[in-house]
Amino acid sequence: MTVEERRTGSIARGVGVQTKIFADRAENSEIWDVEGNRYIDFASGIAVLNTGHRHPKVLEAVKAQLDRFTHTCHQVVPYETYVALAERLNAIVPGTSEKKTIFVTTGAEAVENAVKIARAATGRNAVVAFSGGFHGRTFMGMAMTGKVFPYKAGFGAMPGDVYHAPFPIEMHGVSEQSSIEALERLFKADVDPARVAAMVIEPVQGEGGFYVASKSFMQKLRDLCDQHGILLIIDEVQTGFARTGSMLAIEQYGIEPDLVTMAKSLAGGFPLAAVTGKASIMDAPAPGGLGGTYGGNPLGIAAAHAVLDVIAEEGLCERANMLGARLKQRLESLRGDVPEISDVRGPGFMNAVEFKDTASGAPNPAFANRVREIALSKGLILLTCGIHANVIRFLSPITIQDEVFSEALDILEASIRDARTA
Repeated sequence: MTVEERRTGSIARGVGVQTKIFADRAENSEIWDVEGNRYIDFASGIAVLNTGHRHPKVLEAVKAQLDRFTHTCHQVVPYETYVALAERLNAIVPGTSEKKTIFVTTGAEAVENAVKIARAATGRNAVVAFSGGFHGRTFMGMAMTGKVFPYKAGFGAMPGDVYHAPFPIEMHGVSEQSSIEALERLFKADVDPARVAAMVIEPVQGEGGFYVASKSFMQKLRDLCDQHGILLIIDEVQTGFARTGSMLAIEQYGIEPDLVTMAKSLAGGFPLAAVTGKASIMDAPAPGGLGGTYGGNPLGIAAAHAVLDVIAEEGLCERANMLGARLKQRLESLRGDVPEISDVRGPGFMNAVEFKDTASGAPNPAFANRVREIALSKGLILLTCGIHANVIRFLSPITIQDEVFSEALDILEASIRDARTA
């Protein structure tokens, strides 16, 4: 019996997989499967490995922590490294306000806690999110996520008091102005803004298709939130930690968020998530209202300290901008020969290519999937995304070796060209 047959026979089908590769070992940007095949990893466990598989400094930090202790539950017996990492994140999140932090385990948990904190701080219940956004698979996370299939389908009623506005995507006919006007209509027709605790947005949509919120739009949201006493939650779960060319994407917008959620690449492959925000807001819940048994696990904390060091020491923000520029240049060079390419986008090394049907101009998920499958057969792991599944996103480790990156670009180009005749 193959491992794949064992997987389908023992694991619930709701846990979908995009490849039939079973990993045996990995190093930086490469994975070897149980059959000895080598792959270049342009998925990074869905944006978790900005510092690559098994970065030596991350491993060293975790091994050192293993020799001391692995778990106490910070709410029972706290430890200094938790405090020190909170101090570092407080300094990273932009703005002049004093900041405070909590640690949890997953991105969904971080977003859920951000909503809890916002409700405690404002005394309000409602939350506004955006179409195409992804905020997790827990019930509040699903409610805020702006995509039905596969995330909400079949799970019944979602938690109430969650509303959606269209995310501005000019190429799909939604302008910044129309998105703001939709918010204003929402406040007139569906929910009193005086009841809204928070607005939640990804600066660059992850699962939604790597669409980028402009600086002017984010500033308008900040003004709108300030006008109505609404807290602005920035979801940096996928955008954080050098991916967009800055430590956090929100640094590029010239605004101060009220709360920021972080996870994925925060701890270089170890489960850790955080909420950082204005101290006056973060302190709203009473003692015991926040936390979790595994929140801020010592191994994840140790890994995160190493990740922050690596980003600074290896100049990964600058490297993200360089790699992203090379990738986008290669993709743009294909436009003349590949009319299916409708857009190439993304800040730093958080990039995507979107495909269309050449006859109708409609989204072309079949072409995107053909590219993904052909690339996989050539040894390159890619991920699709977007409401129409017609977008390929690129999430290689920022530490990828130059020669491996060049090899990956060649495979990518060949796969896109081959998809036209497949």
